[in-house]
Amino acid sequence: MHDIAMAVFGIGGLLALATLLVPVAARANLAFSLVLAMAGIVLGVVADTVGLLGGMGGAVGDFLHTVGRFELSSEAFIVVFLPALLFETAVVVDVRRLLDDLAPILLLAVVAVLVSTFAIGLALGAVSDVGLVACLLLAAVVSTTDPIAVVAIFRELGVPHRLSLLVEGESLFNDAAAIALFTLFLGMATGERQPDVLAGTASFLRGFAGGLLVGYVFGRLVCWGFSLLRGQRFAEITLTVATAYVVFIVAEHYLHVSGVVAVVTTALVISFQGRTRVSAATWTSLLEVWQQVGFWASSLIFLLATMRVPKMLVGMDAAALGLLAVLIVSALAARAVVLFGLFPLLGVVGWAEPVGRPLRLVVLWGGLRGAISLALALAVVENPRVPAEVKSFVSVLCTGFVLFTLFVNAPLLRPLIRLLKLDRLSPSDMAVRCRAIASTVETVRQRVSDAADGYGIERSVAAELAQCYTERLEQAETHLAQAGNVCNADMVRTGLAMLAAREEVIYRRHYREGVVPGQVTRGLLSAVARIQDGLKTGGIDGYMAGHERALAFPRRFRLALLLQRRLGADGPLARYIADRFERLLMLQAALNALTDMVARELPRHVGADGATEVAAVLAVRLDGVEKALAALRLQYADFSRELQMRYLQRAALRIEENEYRRLRAEAMVGAEVFNDLMADLKQRVAHLARRPAINLDLDPETMVARVPLFAALPPDAVRQISRLLRPVLAVPGEMVVRKGEGGDAMYFVASGAVEVMVTPRPVRLGSGDFFGEMALISGAPRSADISSLGFCSLLVLRADDFQSLVSASPVLREHIHDTARRRSGEAASESQS
Repeated sequence: MHDIAMAVFGIGGLLALATLLVPVAARANLAFSLVLAMAGIVLGVVADTVGLLGGMGGAVGDFLHTVGRFELSSEAFIVVFLPALLFETAVVVDVRRLLDDLAPILLLAVVAVLVSTFAIGLALGAVSDVGLVACLLLAAVVSTTDPIAVVAIFRELGVPHRLSLLVEGESLFNDAAAIALFTLFLGMATGERQPDVLAGTASFLRGFAGGLLVGYVFGRLVCWGFSLLRGQRFAEITLTVATAYVVFIVAEHYLHVSGVVAVVTTALVISFQGRTRVSAATWTSLLEVWQQVGFWASSLIFLLATMRVPKMLVGMDAAALGLLAVLIVSALAARAVVLFGLFPLLGVVGWAEPVGRPLRLVVLWGGLRGAISLALALAVVENPRVPAEVKSFVSVLCTGFVLFTLFVNAPLLRPLIRLLKLDRLSPSDMAVRCRAIASTVETVRQRVSDAADGYGIERSVAAELAQCYTERLEQAETHLAQAGNVCNADMVRTGLAMLAAREEVIYRRHYREGVVPGQVTRGLLSAVARIQDGLKTGGIDGYMAGHERALAFPRRFRLALLLQRRLGADGPLARYIADRFERLLMLQAALNALTDMVARELPRHVGADGATEVAAVLAVRLDGVEKALAALRLQYADFSRELQMRYLQRAALRIEENEYRRLRAEAMVGAEVFNDLMADLKQRVAHLARRPAINLDLDPETMVARVPLFAALPPDAVRQISRLLRPVLAVPGEMVVRKGEGGDAMYFVASGAVEVMVTPRPVRLGSGDFFGEMALISGAPRSADISSLGFCSLLVLRADDFQSLVSASPVLREHIHDTARRRSGEAASESQS
């Protein structure tokens, strides 16, 4: 019992120490991980000294004695702390933005690790006598990067978001690649694995790919679990905490694939889908819990790992210092080869947006190493099958290299960023900043006197404060005048970027309020991400290309359409069309809100000319959305009305809920009445969560009955004809018939309209008309292109069944032939004229 109490006392004391070091790091303007490392080293020295000199009484003595006796193995470090650190880092990442830079991130995480490992290993192998395998083992140990200190500095200085994303994304998969190589070389060093390049490469790829697959499966299972636990906030958060450790153990110990990759992939899947599978409040709480867990894990692993630094540096001599210099130079050189040699090639081949030289310099210098490298080195030291000279080699050089990155790279990173001016705003952003200050200061200055009257403050004091704001306003206006040479195109891009960010906020708010389901929200957020990417890489043209892609029919729709046409499966197509309906409705609502924002707010930020151009771009987007919605409403009017009613009802329920909460907050209703009202509201919300079913109306008999040509036929004849006709849904702009191709079918329009591209002007055919008969009768190629004007329900009669149809009904045969002769005559007269 006493030992357990002391262990808890030791952990609690370390966490308390880490908490006290937070203000120390802030006051000293140092990275928190650097301060933790210094504290751990000092604590390790003091604890060892107390242990050698004899016991010290009291709580302090017990604490030092306890932490000095902590014998956490390297496996405990990895199993206890690594899943939490990796999951916390990955779950907060914006996956859509991560995918934009996936190529450079994987280059840093995988290719850079391989280059670094072999460059360092070969360099050390040329100047040391411990053997190439031991050198490669050390190289794999020091190839893991620690982003904590770097990202903290980035956030403090406000550097470009892309720089933080590159470093964070690299660390996610970097550890997995390095640990996989470490396992491979450790097996060679202990004699458990024979040196074999092909076998080693296959093992590495199998572990990495297997980890991706396992992580993806677990991530989808967790998202499915969210659906079962909907509204149970604590259970949903607990599920993620449990999953981080379960997936690591299952992958590593049962499936023998990379547990690190599995944990990272699981967290990324949850980050991408989980935001719209749980409530906004739950997601916020989930991130807060993981940030807290990450703080505990990173603090403890830094303190416990660096406490062992004094012992691990035993054996450091002049020769070791020389090897350390080789290690440092080769590590930087290998990283530079990737950043300045391979990175530009990605931009040339179009795999990624080019990464500027200043950003690459910061990423080069910001490759810090930390507690994970120390834990891997500790694993080498604890392995009884590793020769003693290899243990000393790995322990001394790894520890020295980690200390160099923490005490040299980290302190110089902030000055490097300032030197490269990466902490400065672009001219257009500076202009926006000046306008924001001017607008805000003007408002504050006007309200100062009102605030003074409210608090009973003397007018002279209020006037003095107002004068301070007047001076700030003058400074902002001066800076704005100096920034007046910013080109209008830059301001338009800035304005469109603001709108895209606001559009994302609108979608998240509608989801948070329960108006839009999660699946639709994910589609809308993905569309916004494509628009943002297009703006970043191609300006206004790229912005509009991203918008047009969002309105286009993707592969999933094409597949659903193919299933309906070939197999008669209406379900997938109906679901997609219903999803498209909802996305377009919300997109229209968001664009209307953005139009109001442009008129009301944007001129203050990007100027009148810039706001006018932004409004014109937005108008084009809104026109395209309205046309796409009109095509759906024309074909599915009943579903459109019911869906709009559901959206309005959801909005009404949100208003009703807010009113109940207001009444409860003002004590107008008691707890029992409030709970009863909320229970009733919850039932109605659940009912409205189910989307109304959409009827594609592709039943052959129903469609045949709509065609006037078949209306006079008896029911038996209608059923017989229905068996010959195949229902098909044509989408807006689809080319149903192409000029010059052979005639293998004719078409009856059950609903909708098509356009026949003939000269001198196109001809439109609507419900009840038919086309394609001339090629069947004459055997000649198609004489014109025919495309669908909107969603159009067609009945297709194949050439093989054409004779059966006209033989069964002389009236039909005569009508079709008369129409064909009339159209042929019209075409001939048009050509003569």
